[in-house]
Amino acid sequence: MAKRYDRDPKTGKRFHSYVPEMADDLGRGKVTRRDFMHTATLLGVSYGVASAMANDILGTNPIKPKAANAATPKKGGVLKAEQRVQRMDDPAIYDWIERSNQTRGICEHLTRTDEDNITHPYMMKSWEASEDLKTWTLNLQKGIKWSNGDDFNADDVVFNMERWQDPDVGSSNAGLFSAQESVEKIDDHTVRLNLKTPVLSIPENFYNYPTAMLHRRFSDEGGDLSKNPVGTGPYTLVELRVGEVCELRRRTDPHGYWERDPYLDGITYRDYGDDPQPRINAFIAGEVDTLYEVAVKSLDVVEKIPDAELLKVNTAQTGIGRYRVTEAPFDNIKLRKAFNACLDHEEILKVAYRGLGAIGENHHVAQIHPEYAELPKMKRDIDKAKALMAEAGYADGIDLKIDFNANDDWHRGALTTVKQQVAPAGIRLEINSMPGGTYWDVWDTTPFGFTQWTHRPLGVMVLNLAYRSGVPWNEAAYANPTFDKELDVASGILDVEERRKQMAVVQKILQDDAVFFQPLWRGVFTIGRKGKLMGRRAHPTLYHQFQNWWLA
Repeated sequence: MAKRYDRDPKTGKRFHSYVPEMADDLGRGKVTRRDFMHTATLLGVSYGVASAMANDILGTNPIKPKAANAATPKKGGVLKAEQRVQRMDDPAIYDWIERSNQTRGICEHLTRTDEDNITHPYMMKSWEASEDLKTWTLNLQKGIKWSNGDDFNADDVVFNMERWQDPDVGSSNAGLFSAQESVEKIDDHTVRLNLKTPVLSIPENFYNYPTAMLHRRFSDEGGDLSKNPVGTGPYTLVELRVGEVCELRRRTDPHGYWERDPYLDGITYRDYGDDPQPRINAFIAGEVDTLYEVAVKSLDVVEKIPDAELLKVNTAQTGIGRYRVTEAPFDNIKLRKAFNACLDHEEILKVAYRGLGAIGENHHVAQIHPEYAELPKMKRDIDKAKALMAEAGYADGIDLKIDFNANDDWHRGALTTVKQQVAPAGIRLEINSMPGGTYWDVWDTTPFGFTQWTHRPLGVMVLNLAYRSGVPWNEAAYANPTFDKELDVASGILDVEERRKQMAVVQKILQDDAVFFQPLWRGVFTIGRKGKLMGRRAHPTLYHQFQNWWLA
């Protein structure tokens, strides 16, 4: 069977050697269609070709015919959207999804990961991985113009990728591309990325929200996108008032947009603050036609709004109660283990999130991640916690304080339950509510904090961002060379089953080192106006992928 799937049927170009092997595995039932599609596209097979291969192998055609009465998209209109309106200075150091949504129509990404976690070419028309996954050839689209008239080319990509590694910039992308050894321009539309260790997730890494492509003179021309909004996207910034409004409108410069124009003439983002009720009131009043996110406590209210279309997606969004492991008393691993042994994650999920998600397992790899490995289930054990407390030197108990962001209401419910659960072991926990802006000023330095982490399509992506030694977003200050080495191995394994075996090692290290407690994975909810906002699906990362949205 394998020889039938060793090259692209349109171009005749040979695929990575693992593609035909994986095609055999799909035919024998060793891998699922989902795993096949995910890995094949990462290895450079287009979605259409990979889907046709899977259909041929499985003898199925999952593509449903278009409904006869399906709405026809139409062009025009400005979408009124609710979300926090934030600064738009340097996308490489963004730490909020909302900032990236404001920027997404101006500065674009090399790839695009859809609502089903499949990554597609975008500004990069194709890519090729070497057999050992240590060399990636990036083939850029031709004919893309920046809004100032310059051609988008390899110099822009090299500039961005080298800038992400600059410690003075402080981009979280440094962790995501930690294996990067060098990046070189081959010609105006070809870039070669050389890695120190094999990495499969490179195409998905390019759609992480701080990886928007910036013009190669971005730093020389002020380094603030809001003051000089040069981009390749279909929109430009016409007004930004932080905390109030952000207005994007279709570009009118003579250079034109390189891809199919989106249907919307523009998007206006309005900020109604952190309280969920004013946002819902704005929707009911017709001031906005979509909300960034619906808080779980507001679901009952939203379900009663006649023209609200509730959208839900399962995600790898989570909250992490992380210990700063270099600071007393959290440098004592027995104390950390004692705290974790007190917790009943299923109960926390029920109380804080109505059970609408999945149980977290203290290793930050979700059940929906392709490489997730199932480990023995954790159980609450107060006797074990008390014994560990005594061994840690706290037989008489200890007073601890955890900081959290008051804007995310479910955090309070989770931590209130945590406080009750740790009390029998002698842990007296103070939960310290902080305004959102104040918490995000200290999120990576506070000794004990509860931080919300967004969805990533692969578990290895978030592990590289958050727990690799020395990376900018390593809020726990965790540094374990063994963990780094085993993560390197996992990042480069192609065989899904073998990757899961290796991920079991990686996940177990994080569990055993008690770097954090992670009670849950949460479902995400948003709404659009039924019959008006069309073509929208909920994205697991809450990205606004407006290319297919239109107003009826």
